[in-house]
Amino acid sequence: MNWFVIGATFDVIGKILIGVTVLFVHGHVIKEHKIDKGVLKEMKREQVLGLLGIVFIIIGYVIHVISV
Repeated sequence: MNWFVIGATFDVIGKILIGVTVLFVHGHVIKEHKIDKGVLKEMKREQVLGLLGIVFIIIGYVIHVISV
């Protein structure tokens, strides 16, 4: 596998993680119709996943730049 494919993979995983976290938190708020301790706990967990997604996007970008 070449560096371009690895970089693209990190980029896609990062974008998917961010998208999924947004969908989860919106779904939970819509279901509960309020923000309580459970929603806040889920939002904190999804915040970590969102940050992980951003890290994957950055790693993917760096790998793309290196592979050129």
